[in-house]
Amino acid sequence: MDVKMINPFIEAFYEVMPQLGFEQVRKSKVVVGNGYVEGHGVAMSIAVVGQVTGNAVYSLEEEDARKIASKMMMGMPVDTLDEMAQSALSELSNMLTARASILFEKQGFQTNISVPTIVCGENFNMKIGTERHLEINMELDEDAKIGIHILVK
Repeated sequence: MDVKMINPFIEAFYEVMPQLGFEQVRKSKVVVGNGYVEGHGVAMSIAVVGQVTGNAVYSLEEEDARKIASKMMMGMPVDTLDEMAQSALSELSNMLTARASILFEKQGFQTNISVPTIVCGENFNMKIGTERHLEINMELDEDAKIGIHILVK
């Protein structure tokens, strides 16, 4: 997969997450996946269409999802992933992928994004394509991690 297709997602993460109050944002590792996202908590999936096509899935453990949702809701405690918390997480996937879409347009690629889909649960597999994908693991401050699964062309 061409780095020009991956960098907008990483750059978007570095730009958006500090705006939400995360001070330390870093990439921890990159893994080649088999087209499936194994979920153990929450996954937000969003499609990219246009001159760049494919899927981006943001996956995280439930505890990390609650921490991020709480931060997005101005510190309100989030004990369960209720409708409000899920809405915050869906909006996060919108913000990240919309920023990546803007960065693609700066490279000359016209793109658009779909409405996000959110899946919550234990031990689920989400197929995002028939090809290998990249999973970029990101860490937020010292207490939350998100996997960005990218399969775009």
